Amino acid sequence: MTKTIMSQRLCLLGATGSIGTSTLDVVARHPDRYRIQALTALRDVASMTALCERFRPAIAVMADASAAAALADALGPDHPTQVQAGEAAVVEAAAYPEVDTVVAGIVGAAGLASCLAAVEAGKRVLIANKEALVVAGDLVMAAARRSGAVVLPIDSEHNGLFQCLPETAPGRAERSVNDVDRLVLTASGGPFRTRPVETLATVTVAEACAHPNWSMGRKISVDSATMMNKGLEVIEASRFFEMESERVEVVIHPQSLVHALVQYRDGSTLAQLGRPDMRTPIAAALAWPARIEAGVEGLDMTRLGQLDFEPPEPGRFPCLGLARAALESGSASTAALNAANEIAVAAFLSGEIGFHRIAPVIEATLEGMTHAPMSDLEALLSHEQSARHVAGEHVRRWRQ
Repeated sequence: MTKTIMSQRLCLLGATGSIGTSTLDVVARHPDRYRIQALTALRDVASMTALCERFRPAIAVMADASAAAALADALGPDHPTQVQAGEAAVVEAAAYPEVDTVVAGIVGAAGLASCLAAVEAGKRVLIANKEALVVAGDLVMAAARRSGAVVLPIDSEHNGLFQCLPETAPGRAERSVNDVDRLVLTASGGPFRTRPVETLATVTVAEACAHPNWSMGRKISVDSATMMNKGLEVIEASRFFEMESERVEVVIHPQSLVHALVQYRDGSTLAQLGRPDMRTPIAAALAWPARIEAGVEGLDMTRLGQLDFEPPEPGRFPCLGLARAALESGSASTAALNAANEIAVAAFLSGEIGFHRIAPVIEATLEGMTHAPMSDLEALLSHEQSARHVAGEHVRRWRQ
C-alpha cells in the first residue's frame, strides 16, 4: 500500500535571495511534499512575478510599497495570489495560519522580527538568518520553548552540527551536548586566506565578493572574507546548542567539504561532509527527520584528494576575535556587533571605506558603547539602532 505524504505548507521569507532560490529548487523537486503558501521579498519585482506565476502562493509580500504595487500590476487582478506591502505584512506572513513551515532567509537584522513571529506562532522554523540568534538568540529559543516551535538550522555548519549531535529524546529536534567536548565549525578562509596581510588595504569589492567555493550574496561574501560570518556562527552555535563559547572552535578548511565536527569526551569525532551547496542543509531541514533528494551529487570519497585544516590567524581575521568578545559580554554587545558590521560592510561595498577599515569600525563602535543586560526585543533593537549611529560616525572618520 502506498503511504500518503502530508504536504507541508511553506512560507519563504526572502524568496528572491540565495537561500530562497536554493529552497525553491529543492521544493520544486517534491511537489507532493511541499506547497508554497507565502513568499516575501524586498523589491525584486521581476523575480517575484516569475515565482508567483510558477508557484501561485496564496500571498506575496513586498516589503517595499512601490514594489508591491508593481507586482500587483504585473500579476493582474485575476491572479490567485494576493499581494501585500510593508514590513508589518512580512511579519504577518511569518505567522500566517495556513503555513506549517517557515524558512527564515532574509539577510541581516531586517529578518529578525519575522523570524521571531514565526517562532512565537509555533511554526516549524528553518533559520538561515544568523542575526535572529546573534541579536536575540535567548529570546528566540525561549519563545520556541513556550510555543512548541520546532527550530532547525540551515546554515551549513549548524546543520552539520545538528546532524552529528544526538537527540535529547527520540523524535525531538533538540540536541544534547552532555557528552560533547567541543563543537567545531569549519571556514573556507575566504578569498584572502593566503594574501599578504599588508595588501588588504587595497582589496576591491569584486575581490572581496569572489568567494572561492560558495555562491552567496555580496554582504555574506564580505563577511566570509573578514571571517565575521564565522564569528556570528560561533555566537549562533553557542546559543542554539547552549554550549559555552570556549567550547565552540573554528578551523579553516579550504576545500569546504567538511562542514562541521563534533568532538566527544571519549575521543571520538563525528563529521558531516558534503559538497558546498546550500540545497543539502536546506533539504535536510525541510524533510527532517526524513531524507529527500536535493539535486546535489554525493561525494566520491576515492576522489576527494587532500583535506586541509589550519587555525585562523588572529591578525588576518580580527573580526573573529571581536565576535567572541561580544559573545562573552552578552546580547546587547552581540546586537551592537551585528549592527556595526552591517554598517561597516555596507560602507565598504559603497566605496566609503577600505576593506581594512571594517574591523576597526566594529571595534570602535563596541568600545564606545555601554552594553547593559537586556531581556526584551524592543530594548535590543533600540540598542542596535544606537550602534548603527555610532558605527556611521566611525565610517565618516575613516571615509576614503
